[in-house]
Amino acid sequence: MKRNLPGAQEYSAQTASYSSMTVVDIRSEQSGVTDAYTNQVLLDVNTDCMRLSVFEGQYRWHRHPDSDELFLVAAGELEIEFEDGASVTLTEWQSIVVPAGVVHRTRAVGRTVNVTFERQNAPTVFVDCDE
Repeated sequence: MKRNLPGAQEYSAQTASYSSMTVVDIRSEQSGVTDAYTNQVLLDVNTDCMRLSVFEGQYRWHRHPDSDELFLVAAGELEIEFEDGASVTLTEWQSIVVPAGVVHRTRAVGRTVNVTFERQNAPTVFVDCDE
């Protein structure tokens, strides 16, 4: 499987794959993912967007300075680690909101499918944290 992690500008510049009033089958969308990492904007909702993230392994430490980020696990298990050493593990149909500015990284336990909500074009700042 191919694992391409987008840069911060590429991530925030993504536009919605679908327009409003379009039925989006999230199960079908995720089943077509063959890469080890994908994170795409599916829909815009007012000034926010809904993303579909399907991945294995872990993502980089980062923060969104001006946007909360809601995670909803649709399949699999997702661990979210925080800079202060705390972590949470979400299983299917569990969710959490990570407030704007909080440094975090996600780690899939196996393959995980997540739906996330954040501001459209939310800046992402990658951070180096001691492991």
